[in-house]
Amino acid sequence: MNNQIPLDQVLHGDCLEILPHIPSGSVDLIFADPPYNLQLRRELWRTELSKVVGVDHEWDRFSSLSEYDEFTRKWLAECQRCLKDSGTIWVIGSYHNIFRIGSILQDLGYWILNDVIWIKHNPLPNLRGTRFCNAHETIIWAKKCDNDKKYTFHYQALKAGNEDRQMRSDWYFPICSGSERETRDGRTAHPTQKPEGVLRRIISASSNPGDVVMDPFCGTGTTAAVAKALNRRYITMDKEEAYVGLAEKRLAAVSPELMNEPLSILESRRPKVPFINIIESGLLLPGATLRLKSKQKVLAIIHGDATISALGHRGSIHKVGALCLGTPTCNGWINWYYTDEASGDEMLIDCLRSVRF
Repeated sequence: MNNQIPLDQVLHGDCLEILPHIPSGSVDLIFADPPYNLQLRRELWRTELSKVVGVDHEWDRFSSLSEYDEFTRKWLAECQRCLKDSGTIWVIGSYHNIFRIGSILQDLGYWILNDVIWIKHNPLPNLRGTRFCNAHETIIWAKKCDNDKKYTFHYQALKAGNEDRQMRSDWYFPICSGSERETRDGRTAHPTQKPEGVLRRIISASSNPGDVVMDPFCGTGTTAAVAKALNRRYITMDKEEAYVGLAEKRLAAVSPELMNEPLSILESRRPKVPFINIIESGLLLPGATLRLKSKQKVLAIIHGDATISALGHRGSIHKVGALCLGTPTCNGWINWYYTDEASGDEMLIDCLRSVRF
């Protein structure tokens, strides 16, 4: 490989061998889901006597914590070099590895911005009954270094999509399952595939259309697939040839979405589910239209950051609804209708909150 930026490619190889060829300062955003060093020491069985398939792959095996630390230090140092001065990195992990990763990030000079807790609606149970059920994972968000460079963060857009409330650091998403889960020969293709909703929020929050998003641990290609859908460029890699093939097939089926440009500056009773979860879960898609419940026919366009626009206004479902109706307030959930694809019926968007949440 030469030192050209390998944009929109799934590269086959070890990240420690590929990353040194990525030009310095060429990447805007990195999401990394590294090996967790998570090895089961003995077999686990469910109550109905089916065996639990744990993470026992070669790529997740390390002989010691010091070997894992050295591996982590090397790929994080290369990622830091690849990042632009204004770039940021997100790293996800469990209690097995995230604290070691956080320490190494700080040792290398990264500046930690947030730790986000992904709380799982449907976590796997603790089958031995000897510990608490592990119902969350931690995601560290950090910028390249402690400098004055402005990094990308679409605060106002996130706030609008979150019912005009600040987006918090506790994120509720189900684990990857159903049709979203990539399979191979009828079985789960990757044991730790992440839900697209988590990546959609991360990429939308901390990058812009056209930015370069890199993932040094491709897996089934979730990061690249979401980046492509959101009109970002991507670079990703994996040492397992089978995963490279799966990711390439998955990416070939992805089409860039319309109306997903982030909005950093917006016109200025949180429900149980914010509207952004509806978009991130694919229940409504960017570019779709909503109709306002009013005598005058008012249509709104949905944007990828969960804002909507109608009659020259853009903001949350509540703010735009109020501006279009000429009222001080508006509960968007019970004033905007969408068209159900299956039945063709118009339904209040409030109905979507009971679909998956």
